[in-house]
Amino acid sequence: MSTNKSFSSETSERYSRALFEVVNEAKELDKVENDVRNFQLLFNASHEIKNFIQNPTQSINTQNSVIDLLAEKLGFSKNLKNFFLLLIKKRRIFFVKKISETFLKLCSQKRGEVKASLISSKELSSAELDEISKDLSKSMGSIIKFDYKVDKGLIGGLKLQLGSFMIDTSVKNKLKKYEQSMLEN
Repeated sequence: MSTNKSFSSETSERYSRALFEVVNEAKELDKVENDVRNFQLLFNASHEIKNFIQNPTQSINTQNSVIDLLAEKLGFSKNLKNFFLLLIKKRRIFFVKKISETFLKLCSQKRGEVKASLISSKELSSAELDEISKDLSKSMGSIIKFDYKVDKGLIGGLKLQLGSFMIDTSVKNKLKKYEQSMLEN
C-alpha cells in the first residue's frame, strides 16, 4: 500500500474519525452506524441524490435544506445531521461516500471484525459460509466478515483474501501454475 495518500483519502479519514469519536462519546455509535448505512443505500440507489450531492454548483442553502429533509425523513441522529451540515459548510459534502465507507470500517474495527474477500467457483449456502467464517474467526482470534462473490471462471475451489494474506485453491490457479512450469522447462 502506498504511503502517499490522496487529498480525498486523508480528508475522508479525518472527517470519518471525527464523526466516529463524537458519536462514540455520545454513546450513539450503533444508531449513527445504522443511519449511515441507510444513507448509503439511498445514495447508491438514487441517481438524483448522488448527482445533487456531488454537484459543486449547488448553493449551501439548497444543500442544507435537502439534508434537513433527508435527516427528518430517515430519522438521522442530531449528531449525524449536524455532521452533514458541517460537510456542506466546509464544502466537503462530495466526499460523503468515502467518509461513510471509512466510518463504517471504523465501526467494524471497534467490534473486532476483520474484512475478508471470499470468491468461490460455485454458490455456497449460508450454512457453508457461516462454517467457514466460524473456523477462520476461531483460528484468527477475530470476527471475520466476508465480501462474498461467485466466479465460475475459477472452475473449482476457492480464493480467500484476508489483508495481504491470500489462499488460492482454485483449479484455474493450479492450471496457470502448470502452464508456467511447462513454459519454464
